[in-house]
Amino acid sequence: MRLSQAFGDKTKMEIDLIKIKKLATQRDDENWEFRTFLKGYDQGNLDSMVQKLVKQYSDSIDCTTCGNCCRSIQPILKKKDISVLSKSLSTPQDQFKKDYVQKDKDGDDVFNQLPCPFLIGNKCSQYDSRPADCKSFPHIHKKHFTTRLIGVLHNYSVCPIVFNVFEELKNNFKFDFDEFQENFGEFDY
Repeated sequence: MRLSQAFGDKTKMEIDLIKIKKLATQRDDENWEFRTFLKGYDQGNLDSMVQKLVKQYSDSIDCTTCGNCCRSIQPILKKKDISVLSKSLSTPQDQFKKDYVQKDKDGDDVFNQLPCPFLIGNKCSQYDSRPADCKSFPHIHKKHFTTRLIGVLHNYSVCPIVFNVFEELKNNFKFDFDEFQENFGEFDY
């Protein structure tokens, strides 16, 4: 995978997962401050802006060359997800749960291993039957972006789409964010 690709005329799109992880660590405090800044921004305008950026980056990034979400994140499995997957595998639900499911610290059903047991190469072997949580990943295209910012920060180090959308938001709001930091100082996170 190339380290970065030119994206339009104004910015570079980062797709190198090692670099993204490193930058996520370096920018952790800045990202938390930017999250605080975004919480005060007009929700409707922000949602519209984020949805445009998500489309722009999603159209440019091929998730099947990455698959990092399937290596790093355990999706929450609803009863319907378990039913659909077990049916797709011609396995009784009880056996499917025994073979593939565990409870996480919050009591939710998740896969019992990472990477996902259905990841082959960078592709899902159960793509048509994948859980709803997987279908909607990286979750930033939904309305009310600011209500999911903690998840965005978690996925920032995992998903090139999230990383690039968040970085472009920081770029777009640079002047206002700089002014915010001057007025409120740095936060301890």
